[in-house]
Amino acid sequence: MYKGFYGLNDSPFSIAPNPAFLFLSPRHREALAHLTYGLGENGGFVLLTGEVGTGKTTVSRSLLAQLPEDTDLAFILNPALTEAELLATLCDELGIAYGEAPSLKQLTDRISAFLLANHQAGRKTLMVIDEAQHLKAEVLEQLRLLTNLETDTRKLLQVILIGQPELQELLRRQELRQLAQRITARYHLLPLTREEVADYLAHRLNVAGRAQPLFKPSAVKAVHRLSGGVPRVINLICERALMGGFAQQKPMLAAADVQAAATEVLDLPRVRRRPWGWGLASLLSAALGFVTVQALAPAPAPAPGLTPVAATELAQWPGTELQALQGLFHHYGLTVPAHDPCRAAATLNHACLDELGSWQQLLALGRPAVIRLSDEQQRPRYAALLQYDPHARRWLVQLGEQQLWLQHDWFVRHFEGRFTLLWQPPSSLPGLIGPAAPLGQIQWLENRLAALNERPARLLQSYDPELERILRQFQREQGLEADGLAGRQTLERLSLLGASSGPRLVEESS
Repeated sequence: MYKGFYGLNDSPFSIAPNPAFLFLSPRHREALAHLTYGLGENGGFVLLTGEVGTGKTTVSRSLLAQLPEDTDLAFILNPALTEAELLATLCDELGIAYGEAPSLKQLTDRISAFLLANHQAGRKTLMVIDEAQHLKAEVLEQLRLLTNLETDTRKLLQVILIGQPELQELLRRQELRQLAQRITARYHLLPLTREEVADYLAHRLNVAGRAQPLFKPSAVKAVHRLSGGVPRVINLICERALMGGFAQQKPMLAAADVQAAATEVLDLPRVRRRPWGWGLASLLSAALGFVTVQALAPAPAPAPGLTPVAATELAQWPGTELQALQGLFHHYGLTVPAHDPCRAAATLNHACLDELGSWQQLLALGRPAVIRLSDEQQRPRYAALLQYDPHARRWLVQLGEQQLWLQHDWFVRHFEGRFTLLWQPPSSLPGLIGPAAPLGQIQWLENRLAALNERPARLLQSYDPELERILRQFQREQGLEADGLAGRQTLERLSLLGASSGPRLVEESS
């Protein structure tokens, strides 16, 4: 309907997978590099996770398109199966015959014989499981047992697990620790940045036959803000925006057109204009709230437990995630967003980093953060963690509009290990620093690690074993996957720790 009006040969934002529109952002290319490296290591398992619609299928298809011809592939799309059903499905995919109602042992024996024969014929066998977060723990353990079959140099079956972030939680379970140790490469795919969203839009329009821009800069920003950088959501919004623009005969689309489209396809509440007096009153109220909070701050010598609010009273405070993020923005001296703080952070040259880790790792990062606590009834409460006093061993947090000190022992018991950092990312980071990276990037990595370890930097000519050893040690200390490759998460952590600006958890005088 709109294609002729906008000079398009095809629908650029259809959600149907079309290889012609394949777009690999730097994040997707980095994920592909990690997976390719993991398979090249001849290990048992490779892991790719990401939120719904971030492009996991795009990465997996790109990887599969690069597989050598001597690889037999089993692709499983519905993993909500029992152990026997999964093994039978694997047999079906690989063309392995089995009889009526086979036992687990019979299926395992047939698969093992196939893998050995394949190896002797010089062929490889790869199993890819999509939506792997639905796998049961006992099924994953059965997969691990399958990968026990190996030669002196390589596993006879390699497995790629693709799933949503819940898959990471599943693999942290105690009974799956042996499988987790066999993961040779893992990558968590994040949404697109604003710059990548602009490239994504231009790419899809160009493939569809339009070389000229169609979205104004303000519209591109709106697409990123409203979609969160998730490609699938971008497609939904932009498809509806094109239809709306055509209906109104608009040659270019603006932010208002994108907002209207998102309101329809995402079922967002309608934006209503409020009188300026209401906004001013709200700002004054918020400002007074922060003044009141500071006035209620406790004396330097705290009583046992919580001061000035007792531990049993913690449940009285709402402690929503939005309030905690707003408190964190205020602590950084940034404009406090009314909603969606992490999306608004990009307009302030900042970004949110969601992390999992212990209180020791949080303290090692040394940055204020939004944390999740559980109250005495085990209900979640979000707080802005502002300061740590190492002498009194207490933590200053903001819950709603109240600031209070938490004694260390209480904090450790109730901290759930989830936190969000606010930081100012550098203008650009390499996609992946490994043995094949340019020498300048390898030296940059050595310099960063040396500065953190307070030692002189070595002058390198290659990605040597010592650099890999030091990097693995850093990754283990930071609770990252110790794969010896500096991917985005590792590089972000190095940049965060090396940043000199912004507030700290422990004051210099402490």
